[in-house]
Amino acid sequence: MATLNVLVLVCLGYVVLLFGVAFAADRLAATGRSTWLRTPLVYTLSLSIYCTAWTFYGAVGYAARSGLEFVTIYLGPTLVMVSWWWGLRKLVRVGRSQRVTSIADLISSRYGKSNTLAICVTVLAVLGVTPYIALQLQSITLSFSIFAEADPSSIYNEASSVFWVSAGLAMFAILFGTRNLDANERHHGVVTAIAIEAVVKLVALLAVGIFVVWGVAGGVGPIMDRIDASEIGQWSVDRGRWTAITFLAAAAFVCLPRMFQVMVVENDDERHLRTAAWAFPLYLLLMSLFVVPIAVVGLDLMPEGSNPDLFVLTIPLALGNDWLAMLSFIGGFSSATSMVIVAAMALSTMVSNHIVMPIWLSSQGGRASVSGDVRDIVLFSRRVSIAAIMALGFFYYRLSGGGAALASIGLIAFAGIAQILPALVGGLFWRGATRTGALVGLTVGFGLWVYTLLLPGMGGALMPPEVLQNGPLGLSWLRPQALFGIDGMDPMVHSVMWSLSLNAAAFCIASLASFPSPLERLQGAQFVNVFDHSAGPRGWTGSVAQSEDLMIMTQRILGAAEAHEFFQKEAERQGGRGYLPEPTPAFLEALERELSGSVGTATAHAMIGQIVGGSSVSVEDLLAVADESAQLLEYSGQLEAKSAELTRTARKLREANEKLTQISMQKDAFLGQVSHELRTPMTSIRAFSEIMRDTEGLTAEERTRYAAIIHDESMRLTRLLDDLLDLSVLENGQVNLNMGDGTLKDVLDRAVSTALTGAERPMRVRRNRAAERIPLHTDLDRLAQVFINVISNAQKYCDAPEPSLKISVHDVGGQVVVDFIDNGSGIPPEAQSMVFEKFARVGSDKAGGAGLGLAICREIMQRLGGEVGYLSGAGGGAFRVSLPLAYKQAAQ
Repeated sequence: MATLNVLVLVCLGYVVLLFGVAFAADRLAATGRSTWLRTPLVYTLSLSIYCTAWTFYGAVGYAARSGLEFVTIYLGPTLVMVSWWWGLRKLVRVGRSQRVTSIADLISSRYGKSNTLAICVTVLAVLGVTPYIALQLQSITLSFSIFAEADPSSIYNEASSVFWVSAGLAMFAILFGTRNLDANERHHGVVTAIAIEAVVKLVALLAVGIFVVWGVAGGVGPIMDRIDASEIGQWSVDRGRWTAITFLAAAAFVCLPRMFQVMVVENDDERHLRTAAWAFPLYLLLMSLFVVPIAVVGLDLMPEGSNPDLFVLTIPLALGNDWLAMLSFIGGFSSATSMVIVAAMALSTMVSNHIVMPIWLSSQGGRASVSGDVRDIVLFSRRVSIAAIMALGFFYYRLSGGGAALASIGLIAFAGIAQILPALVGGLFWRGATRTGALVGLTVGFGLWVYTLLLPGMGGALMPPEVLQNGPLGLSWLRPQALFGIDGMDPMVHSVMWSLSLNAAAFCIASLASFPSPLERLQGAQFVNVFDHSAGPRGWTGSVAQSEDLMIMTQRILGAAEAHEFFQKEAERQGGRGYLPEPTPAFLEALERELSGSVGTATAHAMIGQIVGGSSVSVEDLLAVADESAQLLEYSGQLEAKSAELTRTARKLREANEKLTQISMQKDAFLGQVSHELRTPMTSIRAFSEIMRDTEGLTAEERTRYAAIIHDESMRLTRLLDDLLDLSVLENGQVNLNMGDGTLKDVLDRAVSTALTGAERPMRVRRNRAAERIPLHTDLDRLAQVFINVISNAQKYCDAPEPSLKISVHDVGGQVVVDFIDNGSGIPPEAQSMVFEKFARVGSDKAGGAGLGLAICREIMQRLGGEVGYLSGAGGGAFRVSLPLAYKQAAQ
């Protein structure tokens, strides 16, 4: 006979095996050899955490008490997987694109990153799941007690056993559920252990079923005869109750935190859902295959008053098959432990991200800035949350005494978790759903669930019997189980009907009556149309000065190495040369998604919003859970901020439109000018060539003069065409750079000589030639072309009586900077933004050109990796030519 000590040793060995599997899977994942861990089979088996001890043990008891109604707990998930897998695919796609860490995080992200809503979902989940954890602890304790009763020599203490089971499960969840900060990363160790447990509990239940059918009943025929003779075999369907429980099972399959964790957060490839759509219903079919035979044989074989929930254990023990009973115990133990571990992980992430972190961040007030300090707090809070959740389950079990109220908590918990469904489904498919609607719907549904089902289901401890019978203050139409005078309904059906219907109605009405914020509308478009655009910028705006603050904040959460790696990759993606990327909307959105995997979308959004502004959620707002007036002020402030942002955007659009108008006018003027510039030399060439052809008796001096005019006009025409072709080649990127080595002094000497030789009026040039002895590796001819153009413009446009030009060279921010500043009046402010446009001519009376010189200079400097710009406020006409440090040092 298997003693209790042997059972404890087997149980400990099984736990050690799970630790080893989880550790090995994590090591394989860390080294990149985890391909087999990312298969549809492992994903399908991980969904088996739906089958808890309540399913493993309780399904048989359910069948013994209620007949075939137990099928509903399997039918709901099957209908979801078979007929709604496309909805699950959308849910998984949203989860991956938004990097959500929990179902509370997803609801929060959909409705404008509202942490208030996330707190409501978190509280609802903790209230609904904690008693369910207690139920798992009870199943393990009852299993131990069965073996203790069969072994009179054993010493069994129920309180200590449930305590050590709780502590062991908490340790496993902490070790393998909080190894990494990013909750969006896959917990390969935990998922692999769950897959192993899925196989173990299926094999255990099938083994007991085979033993009962062929070892006890004598085969398929005899067992079918027993079923026909039993009350279980009588087909009696309460349509209302069947429909309600099937719907609850389906809703719980989608909304339970543990199911969301394995189905969405742990999903590696949404295509795995195609396999799970048929494989998981098959798994459920196998789990339910022998439920009725075991229940029928247990009712016939076991003594009157035996607990039918434990027939899976007591039948093998009663017939002397101790090892089968031990295998059955391991199966039930697997069912309970997998659920508790994943549920504790999911709830701890929700509690940490949406309750602990906002409070901690608010209390810090921006004082702490140690690299990784937020990371340490998040990990610590999750570990403490897991321990606290397990402690809540333990104390709930101890306070309830493991009575009938605890045994019936399974369906009650399902009904509570189902209150999330309207906000979830509405958020996925209805763009008009709002945060207000979700809050109102959840509040109404949650309140009705507590009033009509949870409190009455706990017996008279929390709800006086007179309230249950007569209603509060004697108002019979408010009786918890007969609202609005509708009496005679099953309490479960009654509660589900009123709580979910009024929840959905309140959600729709409040959404239609409220106005979504701009962020809600953007998130709604992302969720509803997720297959069209899985991610996109949310309208963040930032300045270069804020990049360092963003880096410091990211270091606090991710750690220094991870933060620098992320920022470096983003800078390279933008084509920059530093390690700080530009805070563009796309970058800020990518940063928010990266941080949301660690602290949740609402907290990540609030932290970035504190730095760059434009945030619709602040840390103070995260703590205003019950203060409706503060929420109204927050909403008003959001509208004002968005209105100001729209005003700024409109102003920029007007400026851009004015610039486009100026460019269009310049283009028209340019076309007219080009036609004039082309026609004038062509007219001169034609006229003087005809004179030379048709006039007889021209002297040699006249022919020479006319030929010189034709030559000069031809050169003028050639220069214009060269400028047009040069600009076209530069803009199309077809230019070939002839890189060479030289010094900046030599290039400037050549440019000054070329630009000022033969000028109509002299210009004094002041230089510091010692500072110009800088080695260069660039296209020296192109660079000289830029300098010549800038110096020629200074000579043409400087309106000082005694024109002078100062050329200064210095180093600014790692760049070689050459400034050309004359002593004239400079370019008018209204024309400064246009001087580098292709069609611009400032002071056309003096220019004598087509207005292409500075446009060509800009294109050349872009090809050389530098830039040319106008310096306003320098006291005269001033241009700055900058070459990057790489060009300066390449020759050194």
